[in-house]
Amino acid sequence: MTVTGIITAIVIGAIIGALGRLVVPGRQNIPIWLTIVVGIVAAFVGTAIAGAFGLAETRGVDWMELVLQVIVAAVAVLVTAGVYGRRGLNR
Repeated sequence: MTVTGIITAIVIGAIIGALGRLVVPGRQNIPIWLTIVVGIVAAFVGTAIAGAFGLAETRGVDWMELVLQVIVAAVAVLVTAGVYGRRGLNR
């Protein structure tokens, strides 16, 4: 992976994380850096899932891949907010 690829993954991951956070109703008490990390991981996982179902290679914009990434990010934000929130209450 090149430097450009890493920077692109971070930018796309931040966008995917933000979209995943917007999809989840209510307030999530997690920092923005954690949202970005969740988004980056969700982008890779969503791409892997799309590849497994043969949805990764399409002409134009890969809408189904993007939808899968946002769904994975939303689920990950929910789980992360739950774990992070419980961790914060036990201090």
